[in-house]
This record gives sequence, structure tokens and C-alpha cells, in this order.
Amino acid sequence: MDPKIVWLFIFVGLYWSYCIFWGIKGAMSAKTASDYFIAGRSISLWVFVLAATATSFSGWTFMGHPGLLYRDGFQYAYASFYAITIPFTGVMFLKRQWMLGKRFGFITPGEMLATYFKSDAVRILVVLVALVFSVPYLGVQLRASGFLFNVLTDNMLGVNVGMWLLSAVVIIYVASGGLRAVAYVDTLQAILLALGIVAIGIIAVYYVGGWSNLNDGIAALSQMDTKRTPDGYSHYIAIPGVIQFVSNGPSAVGGAWTGIMVLTYMFALMGIQSAPAFSMWAFANNNPKPFAPQQVWASSFVIGFILFVFTAMQGLGSHFLGADLKFLAAYPDLANNVMGAGLGGVDLMSSAGKQGMLVPQLINLIADSAPWLVGILSVCALAAMQSTGAAYMSTAGGMLTRDILKRYIMPNATHSQQKFFGRVGVVIIVLSALLVATTATDALVLLGGLAVAYGFQMWPALIAVCWWPFLTRQGIVVGLIAGLIAVTMTESLGATVFGWLGMDPLWGRWPWTIHSAGWGILFNLGLAVIVSAITQNREAMEHRMSFHNFLREHAALPESKRGLIPIAWIITLVWFFFGIGPGAVIGNWIFGNPNDVSTWFLGMPSIWAWQILWWVIGVFMMWFLAYKMEMSTVPSKEVVALHEDIGDVHLDVDKP
Repeated sequence: MDPKIVWLFIFVGLYWSYCIFWGIKGAMSAKTASDYFIAGRSISLWVFVLAATATSFSGWTFMGHPGLLYRDGFQYAYASFYAITIPFTGVMFLKRQWMLGKRFGFITPGEMLATYFKSDAVRILVVLVALVFSVPYLGVQLRASGFLFNVLTDNMLGVNVGMWLLSAVVIIYVASGGLRAVAYVDTLQAILLALGIVAIGIIAVYYVGGWSNLNDGIAALSQMDTKRTPDGYSHYIAIPGVIQFVSNGPSAVGGAWTGIMVLTYMFALMGIQSAPAFSMWAFANNNPKPFAPQQVWASSFVIGFILFVFTAMQGLGSHFLGADLKFLAAYPDLANNVMGAGLGGVDLMSSAGKQGMLVPQLINLIADSAPWLVGILSVCALAAMQSTGAAYMSTAGGMLTRDILKRYIMPNATHSQQKFFGRVGVVIIVLSALLVATTATDALVLLGGLAVAYGFQMWPALIAVCWWPFLTRQGIVVGLIAGLIAVTMTESLGATVFGWLGMDPLWGRWPWTIHSAGWGILFNLGLAVIVSAITQNREAMEHRMSFHNFLREHAALPESKRGLIPIAWIITLVWFFFGIGPGAVIGNWIFGNPNDVSTWFLGMPSIWAWQILWWVIGVFMMWFLAYKMEMSTVPSKEVVALHEDIGDVHLDVDKP
């Protein structure tokens, strides 16, 4: 047997043993429903820092991100700013959700929002969002793991066989140990994810021939590029303007990643930490102390640095390693054709959807010289793909149990019964995801993209419960439904809906180069505000204010710092406008003319230097908000729980 396959199974076996160990340990520790669903609110600082980071940055970061950077160049590399925008959602909401969870004994976000709005309709919508997020998003991760092992075992394991086999272990440890097992396994997964991306980036640059050769290759690639922006720049090193008023975003001249597209795509990825699963992560902590270091240092700084440097090396560097046959033919002296044999003559640049092969081929470059390292990197990839999936399995199972079963079917369910049905929920979620991944392979990436855009539609509801009592139950319900519809209709699925109605599509995917998450929040928040303005009720407002008075008492900024509020607004708005919004178009040329290599700053294209600059500014912004503005620090006044046995609390709400 090939040595790399032997090492692969050895390291996978060790990794699985670690997972199952924590599944057993978590099962032994889970005495109550609270223990099982939210780890007894006892997750420690470093466990949360690593676990939340692993949950935020999935196997798509490891496997899919480099491939899209390879295809679309640095205009797509703006997506790496999700290292900042994902935890930005956490800065906005996690601390205040933790305070409400500790105070009132909430276990699921459905309980929190249903109690706040006195509405079961909100509860059902939250569970729906959790399901439409979890199932397709999990399906993407599971299929990617099957594909990875299919490539690395030289087709010994089929994609579906590998996917189902790898999923079995995840079901075992997640269903057994609950969120505690997920958290402790995620600590290892976060480390493996980061080390794996760094190692593969180093491998790519090593075979390219070093940093200087990488920049020379990028310069040559941009010169031969026939896909040009409206300003005449290569699409690899420039975004195609602020916005393009086309009915189908991917058909935009010079690429889809306009300034508005980048901004609204970041909205979609912000949906990862506004999805219901992350509310349960917030509830699971002993205190908010881990929030700031996770958001600022682990995510924004460490993961951001890794993405802007090492993932860029993987994506752009692969053009010069034989994956791009046109470049190989045009500049044979700048190319090192080490990937040609593994790809079997496939040109990843001209083969639609084949960019997912990139990372497995980079790993395979060291199969002969270091087969043991292939095994380690394979486990890194597997850990990355399972890290997010495990959390969504656990939390979705918890929401099905608490918000559906306990609310409507078995209101007096015991702790043992809740844990049992929580485990059943995990199995149902995984089997649903596997079914989708097996039968809807062509639409899987599309469904995964829909998932995060759906998750972002929770923002208005979280704004309401954490910050703005003006928003009413009616406004949030109408807005959330409208937002989910708008997301669906502005993705490719919208064309299918038009077909069902017997109509020709009026628009395609991402009209006006605005991502579906942007269209969704436009209708969602817009209608939420309008409907709230005409449905204000004094009694309902007094009820909502009881929550906000508590938050103000425990989380209000000290008087000495209130003068910083305008500064915080300015820093945030400037960063969103110039870092990932319309102002990013300046980055095309400010550090050198894209068409004149001699003007490039430190030999790198202006757009790359601009991205690194705004990454540094973004880290400062996150530090300022999380620490200086105390949005993620421990409250100065202790939060006292109203219920002693929070695991078995049943919260009644008035039905609308």
C-alpha cells in the first residue's frame, strides 16, 4: 500500500480516537439538559477561544477559499476579510446574549426571542433558520471531506463512501457528548486548521521558488490576462468598480466582485455568528471573558494574517505550478510544473467547478518526500471540515428538542428525555445533510451559499433584543419572512421559482452585483422598521424595556467613555466603506499602477498591499470595539440568574 495512505489512516485513527474520547467524557458529564445542550454554561476561556474560532472558519476556508482565489484573483481575496466581519457580529451580540441567557435561563435563541417578543411565531422562525442554515451548510462540509479522501486515497474510497464513513464518527461524539464534546474537539480542530493552511501555503511558495518568484509570476499572470475590468486592469489584481447594474452579477464585466458585491458578500458571512447556533455558544460560557480574545486576537489577527498571506500563496501560487496550462505555455521559465501529473492534464482555470481539486493536489506534492506529512495535513483538512459541522449538529438538535418537542409535545420532559431527543435530533440533522449531499451534488455549493445568507437575516431580531427596543414582534416576523424570500429569489434558486410560476426569469443571481444577503437585509430591516413604526404598543414596549433596562444597568458604557461613541461609529463606518465596500476601488491603483509592474509597492500589486493595510486597521477596529468600548468584556456588575435550575426551565409566552 502507498505509504501516504498508511500514514493517512494512522493519523485519522488517532484523530478519531480523540473525538470519541471526548464524546464519552461529555456523555458522562451531561447530568442535566443544560449540561448536554450548552455544556452547563461552564466552557472555559481558552476552550471557547479555540472552539468558536474553529466553528467560524470551516472546511470551506481550508478547501474552497484557495480555489476561488485561484480563479478570481485578488478581487476575490477581499473575502478574506471575513476573518474580521464574522467576529464583528460576535462583538455586536455575544456579550449581551450571554447576559440575557445567564439572567433568564435561556438555552436556545428561540426561547430568548420568543420570551422577549412574547411570540411563538418568532420561535418557529428561529428554528426554521437554524435548519435551513445547518442542513445545507453541513452537507457542503461532509461532501468536501468525502471528496478530499477520494483524492488522497487515489480513489480507494469513493466520495459518497468516504463522506458517510467520516460522518459516522462525528455523529458518535456529537450525539454522545453534546456541546461540551464539540467544544473540546474543536480546540484541537482550530489548531489543526490554522497549522494546515500555513503549512500548505509554505509548500506552495517552496515549489514556486520563493516570494520573489511568486510576485514575478503574479506580474506575468496579470499581463497575459484577457479578462479585464472596465478600467482595463487584469481581473486578478483589481476589482471591477463600485457596482455594475447587470441583472446577473456573475456576468459583470471584469468579474463579479465589485465594491458593493464584496460588502454584501461580507454581510452573508457575518451570518455565521448571527446564526442561531452561535447564540447557544454564547449561552454556554461561564462569563464573557473569552469573547474579546477570540474576536480580536484568534480570529481577526491570527486567522486574518493566515488568510491574507498563506491562503493567497496557495491560490495565486498554484498558477505557476502547472494548474494553469495557459500560463505554463506562455511563461515556461516562470512555471514549475509539479501539479501537472496529479491533475492529469486538467486545466483548473478553464475547468468549471474544478478549483476544489487545488488543495488536495498541493498536499499531494509532498507524497513522495514526506508521506507522514500528507497524513497530518489530511487530518488538518478533515478537522477543518468537521469543526463547523459538529457545532451545528449539536445546536440544531438542541433547538428541535427545546423549541419544538418541549414547547409543544412534551412540556414536562425530564432531563433524560431531553438529552435522548437531543441525540435523536443530531442523527436527524446529519442524515438530512448526508441525503442532501448525496442527491443534490450539483446544487450543494449553491445551498451552502444560501445558508450563510439566511443566517444573516437574524441580524434585525438580534438588534432588537440586544440594542433597539423600537422593533416590534410584528416588524421582526414580517421582516424575517421577507428577508428569507428575498435571499431565495436573488440566488440561482430564484430562476427555478420563476420557472415554477411559468415565467421567464426577470433577473439572475446577485442582480446589480449585490449579494443575496444584501437584498435580504434590505427587505428584512426595511420592512421591520416600517411595520414596527405602525405596530407600537405601550404594554409590549414596557415588556421589552424590562430586558433593555437590565442590559443598560449591567452593560452600559461608563460616563467617562461615552465620548468615544462617535469615534467608534466613525472608525467602523470608514472601515466598512474603504476596507470592504465601495471605497475599496481605490486599492486597485493607490500603491502602484496595475498595468505597470515597476510601480508596484514592494513588488506586490496595489490591491494586495491595500488589503493588508485594511486588515491591520480592521484588527485595531475590533480591539477598539471589543476592549475599549467594552462590547465584549466582563460586565462590571455581576449578572444574577433568576432561576437556579436553568436546565429545566419552561418559559411561557403569550401566543400572538
